[in-house]
Amino acid sequence: MKKGQILSGKVIRLDYPNKGIVETEEGICLVKNVLPGQWITLMIHKMRKGKPEGRLLTVDEKSCLETDSPCPHFGSCGGCSMLTLPYEEQLRIKEDQVRRLLEQVTGSWQNIVSGSQQDLKPEDQQDQFSGRQQESFRWEGIKGSPRQYAYRNKMEFSFGDEEKGGPLTLGMHKRGSIYDVVSAERCQIVDEDYRRILSFTKDYFAAAGYPFFHRHTHVGYMRHLLVRKAARTEEILVALVTTSQEDVSMTAWMKGIRELPLAGKISGILHIINDSVADVVKSDRTEILYGQDWFYEEILELRFKISPFSFFQTNSLGAEVLYETVRDFIGAVEEEELGRKPVVYDLYCGTGTIALLMSPVAAKVIGVEVVEEAVTAARENAEINGVSNCEFVAGDVLKVLDEIVEEPDFIILDPPRDGVNPKALKRIVGYGVRRLLYVSCKPTSLVRDLAELLGAGYEIERVGGVDMFPGGGHVETVVLLERKGR
Repeated sequence: MKKGQILSGKVIRLDYPNKGIVETEEGICLVKNVLPGQWITLMIHKMRKGKPEGRLLTVDEKSCLETDSPCPHFGSCGGCSMLTLPYEEQLRIKEDQVRRLLEQVTGSWQNIVSGSQQDLKPEDQQDQFSGRQQESFRWEGIKGSPRQYAYRNKMEFSFGDEEKGGPLTLGMHKRGSIYDVVSAERCQIVDEDYRRILSFTKDYFAAAGYPFFHRHTHVGYMRHLLVRKAARTEEILVALVTTSQEDVSMTAWMKGIRELPLAGKISGILHIINDSVADVVKSDRTEILYGQDWFYEEILELRFKISPFSFFQTNSLGAEVLYETVRDFIGAVEEEELGRKPVVYDLYCGTGTIALLMSPVAAKVIGVEVVEEAVTAARENAEINGVSNCEFVAGDVLKVLDEIVEEPDFIILDPPRDGVNPKALKRIVGYGVRRLLYVSCKPTSLVRDLAELLGAGYEIERVGGVDMFPGGGHVETVVLLERKGR
């Protein structure tokens, strides 16, 4: 295959997160933004490590599984990749992706006990890896989100134009583009309150004639619209993000937002100034136009204070499924073996959700998080929920571990997308705890870290996933590991 070559082929599968494996007469090629079963025309646009990667030109024949899109923006918007597939098929694809990735560190899939196989006698189970030994472990499958649509509790919409020099729009980046912005006024992964706030804001500032911030020239005023809404309390936080290049009163816009017929209740309306050249939502200065800069969300009978930039799972009801899975995997942490309640490390703890869930069965939970704002929120959340045996430490995990006096009996890892720092992982392994629980938002990083843990003497006990992003390509994975010879 050569760069610029045009080929036709069939998509035989999707690898994580959105990599279509296309079979052509010339061989296998990787193409993004396709679905299994489609016949497509592609152009080879690069060779990476000797492997061809193509760009989708046309879908010549749809997959027999595809249905009409529930969202008019699907295909032009870069937000969803599998929205036209039945939800059961989306879950099947994600399960296949996780299984394929796990094969990289386990050698085969034959050892995994799932479904009706869980009740088979040991002599009837396959527990021999290709090239290595491993006790058989349970595969829990991928649990679906309670909501397939209107599930997100946070959206960051961008101001821009759909075509160069076109009218102001507000929505999501166009698929395959970092500059063009397509309308998201009928986006289906948020509820009607989001759509009404977005439509009013776009129309208001388009009529006012204020320019959007250009990424190339760094000139312009309108940047982003941030909307957060709690699934349980239905409280709403709205933040308009602009540069400081204009001096504009936001009073009329704020009043217009308050007068919208919304199902939820507005807790706060903010104006955030951001003069960073990077295309990120951050604050140099925040003005509260109405109410307050936070609201409450409830997860599994716990109450959490959420601010504009607090890290919190973007699917609240899906988060309940995830954390119930975590509790199920951990079970009652074994007091009998220790003769006391355990000390638990919750590393990369965010705003303390898992730590607070673990507090009833632990003598102490020590949470470590590099983002200071998240640590402040975790401490507030502990106080709000009357939890006194959780300690939260701000700092890099690798550096902070040497400063903590108490040794852990159990460790929970919930790292960011890039996984655990290799040096920190070696330090974590050095504690020699009997069990580790790993919660991953990126299976490829998980597999890299699992290779290190398996090499250090741990074995996988249970693996399961939770779909937090219906219509999208990502999946959360939960893995329970036990140290061999204990």
